[in-house]
Amino acid sequence: MMSKARRYVLKGGVLAMLLFTAFVMLAPFAWMLSASFKNNIEIFESPINWIPKVFRADNYRKVWVEISFISFFVNSLKLAVGITIAQLGTCSLAAYAFSKMRFPGRDKIFVAYLATMMIPWHAIMIPQFVVVKTLGLYNSHWSLVLIQAFSAFGVFMLRQNMMSIPDSLHEAARIDGCGSFRIYSMIIMPLCKTGLATLTVLTFNGVWNDYMGPMLYLDSDSLKTVQLALASFKRQYSADYGAIMAGTICSIVPIVLVYICAQKYIVEGVAFAGVKG
Repeated sequence: MMSKARRYVLKGGVLAMLLFTAFVMLAPFAWMLSASFKNNIEIFESPINWIPKVFRADNYRKVWVEISFISFFVNSLKLAVGITIAQLGTCSLAAYAFSKMRFPGRDKIFVAYLATMMIPWHAIMIPQFVVVKTLGLYNSHWSLVLIQAFSAFGVFMLRQNMMSIPDSLHEAARIDGCGSFRIYSMIIMPLCKTGLATLTVLTFNGVWNDYMGPMLYLDSDSLKTVQLALASFKRQYSADYGAIMAGTICSIVPIVLVYICAQKYIVEGVAFAGVKG
């Protein structure tokens, strides 16, 4: 009886801790949603009114009508989807080469490739800008696509995922006459759905929320992204926080949708890892 009661107490404690953690994580989003329907004075009232007395839609009208938010939204979506697809292709091909193909210096090249992750982006920001300017890609979405089409972290993550696939499958396909690209596309890729889904979420989220890249390489208003649009609501001595919150609410919708679509494969991978062996 004591052991049973102790288990109930332990489960209750874990549940309470998880509920508290969920509250701490979700409270800022609830405040943001509430603030998107308020004006600046109501946003900073104390104590916080979680439910607005009057739901004001003016903030959403400012976002979608006054600054043509739809064009910024489409630009961000185009960049996020394009760069995500590019990274899935380049990272998976490199990961396959580093995990399943054998060539002289493979591991040393991989370590050198990973070493690039240790270099801060701010250290290469100016040389990178000079290269983009020299290639004539400044003020073009291609500049951001070219810079972010490769990811050392993505290669590392997919390589580790591919290393868990038995080499016997690769060797059996070789015996049956399959070439490297066919093995990669027909055998390896379908077994890496977990890694691909995780990389999709991380890459899409990173590109969608990127502020420094578009600020440096995009000059025309017609090319700017959502993050630059949100920054336009800030002035030298003031800021329209209601419009910023409304724009932020709209901007997180694609990220949530991408995560919902990829969640199934991520959960399957966690469950598979838990029962492996």
